[in-house]
Amino acid sequence: MSATTVAVLDYGSGNLHSATRALARTGAQVEVTSDPEVALAADGLVVPGVGAFDACMRGLRGVGGEKIIGTRLAGGRPVLGICVGMQILFEKGVEHGIETEGCGEWPGTVDRLDAPVLPHMGWNTVEAAKDSVLFAGMDDDTRFYFVHTYAAQTWELPEPERIAPPRLTWAEHGSRFLAAVENGPLSATQFHPEKSGDAGAVLLRNWVGSL
Repeated sequence: MSATTVAVLDYGSGNLHSATRALARTGAQVEVTSDPEVALAADGLVVPGVGAFDACMRGLRGVGGEKIIGTRLAGGRPVLGICVGMQILFEKGVEHGIETEGCGEWPGTVDRLDAPVLPHMGWNTVEAAKDSVLFAGMDDDTRFYFVHTYAAQTWELPEPERIAPPRLTWAEHGSRFLAAVENGPLSATQFHPEKSGDAGAVLLRNWVGSL
């Protein structure tokens, strides 16, 4: 039986090396690529991201990444966004007064956290969604590693009538924000699973196992 294939999208943003190593430890066959054919053919696509929303979107559009994501999702093919790779899935981001259009897979705006200390950097617990696939087998006090100043702080997609509603996982730093979303084939985490030790390894293994 062949190994599950995972493509890590290279669009000039993201901690590609550590994400690739962490994914490889799950037993998946991992390839870093900006080739649309490779990204579309893989069993799973990971979209990492660090830095500014605007810079990430420019890089993503430079390789046609938003089209790759959209095409995969239209065919029910799994995608996992990480950190800013989660943020760019929303309709728009606002940083330093600059509004940037995102991929628009989810409605809503990514904006600055209302917290006394920013960035939110370090370990934090999450309030995992009921029946979550990503957080299966984890305790409520499990901690994940965050590095961010901006986040999606509301969820604006109405619950569907005929299919399972999205699984929303929340965390808090000054204000409450989305730590993870599982919405059909599209999943994302605001934290870095590849930097979250054993907990992150379990989450990535859960995701790869669902492909």
